[in-house]
Parts: sequence; structure tokens; C-alpha cells
Amino acid sequence: MKQVKYIFLTGGVVSSLGKGIAASSLGLLLKSRGLRVTIQKLDPYINVDPGTMSPYQHGEVYVTEDGAESDLDLGHYERFLDMNMTKSNNTTTGQVYYEVISRERRGDYLGATVQVVPHITDEIKRRMTLLADTKDYDVVITEIGGTVGDIESLPFLEAMRQFMLKVGRENSLSIHLTYVPYIEAAGEIKTKPTQHSVKTLLEIGIQPDILIIRSHAGVSQDIKEKIALFCNVQTKCVVSAKDVPTIYQVPLELESEGLDEIVVGKLHIRNGKPDLAKWRKLVRKINDPKNTVTVGVCGKYNMVPDAYKSILEAFVHAGAENDVKVNIKWISAQDLEKDKNTAKYLTGINGLLVPYGFGERGTEGKIKAIKFVRENKIPFFGICFGMQLAVVEFARNVLKMKDANSAEVRKTRNNVIDLMEEQKGITEKGGTMRLGSYACTVKRGTKTFDTYKAVNINERHRHRYEFNNRYRMQFEDAGMIFSGINPDKDLVEIIELPSHPWFIACQFHPELKSRATKAHPLFREFIKACKKKK
Repeated sequence: MKQVKYIFLTGGVVSSLGKGIAASSLGLLLKSRGLRVTIQKLDPYINVDPGTMSPYQHGEVYVTEDGAESDLDLGHYERFLDMNMTKSNNTTTGQVYYEVISRERRGDYLGATVQVVPHITDEIKRRMTLLADTKDYDVVITEIGGTVGDIESLPFLEAMRQFMLKVGRENSLSIHLTYVPYIEAAGEIKTKPTQHSVKTLLEIGIQPDILIIRSHAGVSQDIKEKIALFCNVQTKCVVSAKDVPTIYQVPLELESEGLDEIVVGKLHIRNGKPDLAKWRKLVRKINDPKNTVTVGVCGKYNMVPDAYKSILEAFVHAGAENDVKVNIKWISAQDLEKDKNTAKYLTGINGLLVPYGFGERGTEGKIKAIKFVRENKIPFFGICFGMQLAVVEFARNVLKMKDANSAEVRKTRNNVIDLMEEQKGITEKGGTMRLGSYACTVKRGTKTFDTYKAVNINERHRHRYEFNNRYRMQFEDAGMIFSGINPDKDLVEIIELPSHPWFIACQFHPELKSRATKAHPLFREFIKACKKKK
């Protein structure tokens, strides 16, 4: 039986260094060599999943095909590797403790005192092998969330130490991502934080095999040698990771530093050289576009761009396919709500996207923005709550239902958006929405069909409310087309206005299925319409 190789990626000095991008980039390099690779994220927080977290706390919630609400890094894994992740690709402290406590309540531990070691660490180790046990992978990359030195991540690091001891150094590898700051007043790069970070790992019993050094402008050979000496690693295993214009350039930078060559050498993997031709073409298109378009994003979490991470990346992919750079104009839904002059917020945009969101705040601002672009024939794209508010706007201003609203915002006589039947009676918030991949039947002869070039599609969902089918005939009579319908429950999935140059909104989240080298069709065609408008 072939031995699976395990790579562990930890982070030190500060958070937000880009462990997810580093893991995704390494995964891409190994996959491009012909290896079967997957990536998993171990998150130290006690929430069972990020589904109940505020976007201000955690950024977007990434939803997998099988309906898991997971960390946004899984989006990077999918976009770089062009493969679907599952609920097994994300583990949290909450899930681990939930499982161990459930076993204790059932009496599975036969009276033993339940402790962090061995019970919690054993459950973490079980999850480390879950993907390799269920599918045929050559390499499993495990990203451990948090920063070395945090109390929360200690059980994961201890489990990692035990796991590497068990499978052996020839089958496992420790990569530590760290940071060297540049002190401007002294005119020097400082390696001491990296030394201390590695020292903390050594105290736990983990010796890094490879160091990836984040810095603004890269590190010299002298600095690499100094870090290698004090951190007990080979000089060739100190890999520079400088800032680059786009995250999609990171794999090429790491390949030029020889990271994948070092990894396959240390793990005794025999295979060919990486084939990165398509990726190099993508990076050239991103870095050297022929034109630009400006898209307005009217949201309520604008101050935290990570809340819309997958949307922003989908714009990069769609921009590359249309040979344009997509510039984002952030439009605050709350500001628009308070101001009577809608036009001043929307001037200069070539298209408008209204994304998802929960609750009443900012909804009237979004409705005003939708009305403006509908009447002024500016390309419009609505996602999830954005679709629901497009329906509300149409009901109020075309069907003249002045009290039209979503039941999520306010109960009225005309709740054109209402709670899904299956959601009524549900009280727990975590993991109870309509989640994951659902079928959709596309109506022929529509812009949606021209976009997908298919009748049967599947898209990912995360919502509780839906279009109220009692109003469907009134909307159709007024000119709205329901171009996508869920065949199992007759739910409206996609709406469009044929009288408009490009006005499409969907109940699902297409951004979750956009890939670096394969833009989602709706994003691709939306940007094409924006380009045409310009």
C-alpha cells in the first residue's frame, strides 16, 4: 500500500501572513507535477463552524458542495487546485471537543478521565488522516490556524508532533511561515521575531524543515544564511516570499525559490517537473490587462473586504477572461440609505453588484441603488439577498406594491420574499440554513441560458428566505423572467429582465464556484456587459 505524505504548515510572528495562500500555492505546484493533493484547515476557535460568526470577526463563510460552513481559506484551496473541498477539509476546536464530549456522555471511554492528551489530541490526529482514509491522495497538506504561541492552537501542535513521530520524517514535513520586519529608522531587516517563533515551536518539540519568510521586498542570501544558522534549518530550505501584485503570482515566486523541489526531495517523491503554462498565462493577464472597468459593490460590510473575499476573487478571474482589470468602487448601503442623491454614489460605475447580507441595516440603500441601475440601464448582478432586494424593488416600483418587503426585514401584506417552508419552526442558528449544492433548471431562450449554455446546473446556497411563489404570475406579467428554477421544490433561483442590457440576480452564491483559470459564467458575462457599457 502506497504511503501518503503529510505536510504541515504553521504560522508565526503575526497573523494574516497568508498561510492559506502558501498552502494553496504549494498544493498547486505539487498538483502541477501530477500528484493527487488535498488541503485541510485546522482552526483553533471553539465555534463549531464560522456559520454564526459576524463577517466583521471572521470574513466570509465559505460553503462547500456538501453544505459545510467553513473557513474562507477553503475558497483559496478550491480556486488554486480547481477541486471541491468537503466538510472533512475543515476542523475546529469546537468540533473536536463536541465529538470527545459526546463520546464521554455515551460512556465510550469506559470510565477513564478524559484529558487533552490523549483524548483531544487523538481526535485531532484521527481528523488529520480522514481525507487520506476516504480518498486516494498522494499528499495531504494541513494548515494549522492561528499563530505559534497562542494558547488555542497548542492541542493541534501537540497532535502534529505526535503524528509526525508516528508516520516518520520521511513521510511528513513541517513548514513554518514567518515574517521579517524592515525597521526603516535602522535601515535593517530584523530576523529576531523569526528566531523566537521557531524557538517556540522547538519548545513544543517541532523542528521546522522549511521556513517560508514573508517580507516586503524579499530576503538576501546573507539573511537566509543567518536565519538558517539560528533556526537549525538548511540554507536552501529558507524560502523567500516577497509581496507581489496578485496572490496568483505566489506559486510562481515559490517555484522560482525551489520550494516544490525541496518538498519532493525531502519526502522522497519521484515525479516530473511542474507544468505551469496555464498559470503563467493567467498571471500575465492579471498583471497586464488591456483595459479597466469599474464595478460598484453596494454592501454593508465594506470596511471588511474579506467579508466578500470570494466575490472579489471571482472578479479577478472574470477580469482575466475579459482582458480587463476590475476596479471596485465600494458603495456604503447605509450612506445611500440616508442620502436623497443616489446618483452621486453611482456615478462612474460600469456595473453594480449587490451582494449577500443579513438583517434590516442598509436594505433601503441597496434598493435605491438597484432602482437607479434598473432605470438607467446599467448592468446589474444580484447575489442571494441582492436578488431578494431586486425582487422587492421591482414589486414596489413596477408592480406598485408600496409595502413590498422581505419577511426577514419587516412583516407586511406583501412579503414577496418569505421564509422557506422548511425553515419554519427552526430555532437554532448554526448549520440550519439551506446549505450546499442544489439543482437548478435553466429556461431556454434567456440570457441565463446564453450564459451557462446548459439547462441543468448545480449551484451552492446559504439562505433561509426565498421568492414567494404566490406573486410569480404578477411578476411575469410585468416582464420579469424566472430563468432558473429548482426542479425539486419549484423555488425561484434566477431572475432576469429581458428589457435591460444585463439585469440578472440569483438566489445562490456563484462566487463559490469560480476558479482561477475558469471564471464562473455569470461573473464572466457580467464583466463582459460592464466592458460593453464602458
